Amino acid sequence: MDLFDHQAAESTDLQRPLAERMRPQRLADLFGQDAVTGPGSLIRHAIENDRIFSMILWGPPGCGKTTLARIIAGETRSHFTHFSAVLAGVKQIREVIDEAKKQQQFKRKRTILFVDEIHRFNKAQQDAFLHHVESGLITLIGATTENPSFEVISALLSRCRVITLNLLDEDAVGRVLDRALEDARAGLGDLGLCLADDARQQLIQVASGDARSALNSLEMAVILALAESPPQTGTRRTLTLDHVESALQKKALLYDKGGDEHFNLISAFHKSLRGSDPDAALYWLARMLEAGEDALYVARRMVRFASEDVGNADPFALRLALGAMQAFRFLGHPEGDLALAQAAVYLATAPKSNSVYTAWNMVKQTVREKGALPVPLHIRNAPTGLMKDLGYGKGYRYAHDFKDGYAVQDYLPDAIAGNQFYFPTDRGYEKMIAGRLKQWRTLKEKTKK
Repeated sequence: MDLFDHQAAESTDLQRPLAERMRPQRLADLFGQDAVTGPGSLIRHAIENDRIFSMILWGPPGCGKTTLARIIAGETRSHFTHFSAVLAGVKQIREVIDEAKKQQQFKRKRTILFVDEIHRFNKAQQDAFLHHVESGLITLIGATTENPSFEVISALLSRCRVITLNLLDEDAVGRVLDRALEDARAGLGDLGLCLADDARQQLIQVASGDARSALNSLEMAVILALAESPPQTGTRRTLTLDHVESALQKKALLYDKGGDEHFNLISAFHKSLRGSDPDAALYWLARMLEAGEDALYVARRMVRFASEDVGNADPFALRLALGAMQAFRFLGHPEGDLALAQAAVYLATAPKSNSVYTAWNMVKQTVREKGALPVPLHIRNAPTGLMKDLGYGKGYRYAHDFKDGYAVQDYLPDAIAGNQFYFPTDRGYEKMIAGRLKQWRTLKEKTKK
């Protein structure tokens, strides 16, 4: 490379997005995944001993899946190939296999094949890896934001170790931002910039654990700040909350996702749902989402509410809450926000019952107090002759052989026979359940007399 080529390469490098330039090159610079990459971890041990295994990296966007794959390749003696499952097909896979054979034959190098969004490969494409992963010709590192158990075929999954990466916590995202401001070679260190505390906190909150998002937002804030006044040698320039808000096109609200305000708002939301006030529920929902709260956290709380506070008074509430969470996963902000709002209104206006919640707590307490009581013989499974001779299954009454599909018999252990835990209310669908139970319990009492 001559001088002009070198200058062109440097210029092109600086034109890349900040998030790409700041991608860690060493394991020590990868923040927020200490459980996976820290001292004594499986990944670190594999890298230090150059014994890399096939794996599926599963985690949310911006948590470091691609970065970790590149670090693994860079810190081991491996040939690294990277392609996206969105664009590649079986033809590209074959080309990779052919190249891997050449690397092994002529250079004695193992090939690490990194497949981004591996869940997008169909069965035939995933099948194409099987033999070569098993033979050791290639070491497969797949990355996915989806649950591998559902998206990766079992044969391939059994040949890979699933490594779970988590969202970065606030400390890790803060360290990512600080490093970008300090690094003069790849980052913004030569601009003499620093972040105001409130601006830094806003960038961290809005990123929601996504390092790429945090760096993209920082880069936009820097562009806006420099447009106001270019940097001057030897002076320090502070990026303010106004710069960050302008970059995000979002006003910062008083909110601390790890502090009192977080718990205050989710409490207000939950109590508004329980109090059947859809207007207040929508208000507190909007407050949290506008402040940068994790929408899936709110969705999970609504799923919990559907079981705890609505229960069987309206069994459809749980399905709707789960549907809203799935819709948000599919759509994201801002389109998916409406699904959460729909669920909030439905839950607020649904009939309420905590009977299942109360029953569950009573049952858990009974289990703790009574211990492991034996299963009554008549409802035990009897797959062998010996078990039948011991009385397993003897006297069991098959419900479908009786009128209305109900057979009078006891199902609880003798020590707690007759105990009742579930007491349905007379609200919503639970009123029908209460009527059914009353009829069965009356029949049971008459039969025993």
